[in-house]
Amino acid sequence: MKQSLNISPTQSLTMTPALQQAINMLQMSTASLRAEIQSALDSNLMLESDDGNSDSDEETPESTGDDTPDAGEVNVEWEQIYEPSPSSSNADLAPSDEWQTNTVSTESLSDHLHWQADMAPFDPHERAAATVIIDAIGISGRIEDWLSIADSLDTDFGLDADAAESTLQRIQTFDPPGVAARNLDECISLQLAQYDSDTPGHGTALKLIREVGLEALANAERYELAQTIDTPANEIDAALALIRTCRPDPGEAYEQSTAEFISPEIEIHRTTSGWQVSLNNDTIPRVRLNERYLELIKRGDQSDDQTTLKNHLQEARCFLNSLKSRNETLLEVAECLVTTQRAFLDYGNKALKPLVLRDVAERLDMHESTVSRATANKYIQTPRGILEMKSFFSSRVPTTDGGAVSGVAIQAMLQSIIAEETPSQPFSDSKLTTRLHDEGVCVARRTVAKYRAALGIAPSRERRR
Repeated sequence: MKQSLNISPTQSLTMTPALQQAINMLQMSTASLRAEIQSALDSNLMLESDDGNSDSDEETPESTGDDTPDAGEVNVEWEQIYEPSPSSSNADLAPSDEWQTNTVSTESLSDHLHWQADMAPFDPHERAAATVIIDAIGISGRIEDWLSIADSLDTDFGLDADAAESTLQRIQTFDPPGVAARNLDECISLQLAQYDSDTPGHGTALKLIREVGLEALANAERYELAQTIDTPANEIDAALALIRTCRPDPGEAYEQSTAEFISPEIEIHRTTSGWQVSLNNDTIPRVRLNERYLELIKRGDQSDDQTTLKNHLQEARCFLNSLKSRNETLLEVAECLVTTQRAFLDYGNKALKPLVLRDVAERLDMHESTVSRATANKYIQTPRGILEMKSFFSSRVPTTDGGAVSGVAIQAMLQSIIAEETPSQPFSDSKLTTRLHDEGVCVARRTVAKYRAALGIAPSRERRR
């Protein structure tokens, strides 16, 4: 057999460790981000709180040499690149609305995955299969019995093994990374696949999982592992360190039944030129580089203290850049949502347009999972109150004229129709379906029943008075 080399272009989503930090920070809620910032302040000498006062009570250390290595310029004043939030002129917005007095529970993994599935471009059979698969995912984020699930998909929906596998692989691209894996090895492999191939230890880590397995890794010696996969021992250390950054139970973070005050990270205000979107800079503590330790680094000696400070400086740069990237992405996504849903802000749910993750991702040239993370557990202060960013999305439902209407708009229409019914002769789901058809909305009766139940409205037999 003749051997030859071929080059073929491929596309893949990869993450460097720095990008992974930025993405993890992007999906954090306000409370989680504040805790993350405080942890960074406690552990990194080069970071300090920015209270707006650049002076210090301590004397700045003097430089003892002429060599001043470049400490690197970091734009830590990221909040100044945005316009300050103007005061609202709306009478219905009181100062107390800045913080919602009620609490909110952490979103469950199932809710998070079902929401992403609703925003994904599945056909009807795939969507039904995706619902079954997501319901089979445990609190750990993994699927325990894939074979029986695949059999039921074939029996109930006519999906063969390839179609079921394709639907599963689509769900495995959802947030959080590693979700819907069928075993621990696949869970870690899915997470490793998001790293850049040039990441130290990346190829070796995948090879260890493929040829050795995680269970055997726990008790094996590094030299034994090196011989097993024919790899230098020093590469084993980097691979094991990379594996340790992955989460064996990616769904665990979504099952914490904590409660916190809602603090909106985005504010929108009506102006003469339209809606203005801005970051609420009061929700996140401001941080900056410590100028005194920067002066110490400029000494340029090779002491252990210098090495420690330089390592902390590198970590601080990465942290500040991730924080800046997070807020830029959050603002960019919020601006897209507000621009698209201006009618919703003006007129309410009936005017909400169909909008899914892919729409926003294509407009902003982002990955769908990035949009999902940017909108998870984030809130916007609007003249209509504090709204979750996810409320600006809604699935598409076709109309009789070839257009589309959002699922939320249909729910608002249902509420209006039911409010007009005669108490002694309430509308059945079939009658509600006919009324929606008369208004140009083409939906099935079971869809109407689902929307009615989501609104907390009882069936007609229970509404009859």
